[in-house]
Amino acid sequence: MVDQDPNVSRETAEGVPYDDTPIAAAAERASQVLTPGGAGQLPRPSQTRIMTVANQKGGVGKTTTAVNIAAALALHGLRVLVVDLDPQGNASTALGIDHRAPDIASVYELLLGEVTLREAIQQSPSNERLFCVPATLDLAGAEIELVSLVARENRLRNALSEETLAEFDIDYVFIDCPPSLGLLTVNAMVAAREVLIPIQCEYYALEGVGQLLRNIELVQAHLNPGLHVSTIVLTMYDGRTKLADQVAEEVRRHFGDKVLGAIIPRSVKVSEAPGYAMTIIEYDPGSRGAMSYLDAARELALRSPAPETARA
Repeated sequence: MVDQDPNVSRETAEGVPYDDTPIAAAAERASQVLTPGGAGQLPRPSQTRIMTVANQKGGVGKTTTAVNIAAALALHGLRVLVVDLDPQGNASTALGIDHRAPDIASVYELLLGEVTLREAIQQSPSNERLFCVPATLDLAGAEIELVSLVARENRLRNALSEETLAEFDIDYVFIDCPPSLGLLTVNAMVAAREVLIPIQCEYYALEGVGQLLRNIELVQAHLNPGLHVSTIVLTMYDGRTKLADQVAEEVRRHFGDKVLGAIIPRSVKVSEAPGYAMTIIEYDPGSRGAMSYLDAARELALRSPAPETARA
């Protein structure tokens, strides 16, 4: 038996070229994604699409889905604003916004009418087309303060100035809701035209979704007739289990073509990214998680109301 050269990888020694290895394949995908124009351009919607990302059940990948689809759309050449309506501020962190800085203009002041949208918007350092209205811990008490205000359910809708959105040339607005069905979530639903619901491919996946749908119906009936559930995203998919396939099948049977074909896999990389104040698109662009969110963003954008897909 001939000894293998320790300086040559086992794969190469056995005749497998470097670019056939999983790491090399991921590196090649990352290179294609990060090359200017490599992700490809997507059609712009005829008007700004405002989407609420909601699910009162915690741990379903709600914030992860909001920021990564937003980042993926920005990579595809669209201009995207994320409104962080969760007091934990995780969306702000993932987008690289220092929401703990003193005197920061946040969504809390925006809701109370103390600052304008123009003053609250910050550009994400990861992409010049990606913007965020950050959340601070002050938002935790906002629901109590909003109760006594006039038109309390309309505060966010009134604050999302069409003039400012046009000034920043925003194509998509994603409102990341807290894991509850309180006044902040109601504000998000009144401000939006569409609801995006992430549902994890796990046991009890549909638990609580029924109540969310009933709340959406109430908002439709009394506050925002144009609101509708447009998109369902399956998250945390583990292909090693039959349960994941069963849940995905059940969700598709219940929601039909509202469910995106792209499924987000359970991924350590996706979970790690926020710890580095990054989206998975920036943290590991060649990973399965990043590619899945890029596919989901592309699918969502191509479902955009046409024929008027281009804007000046």
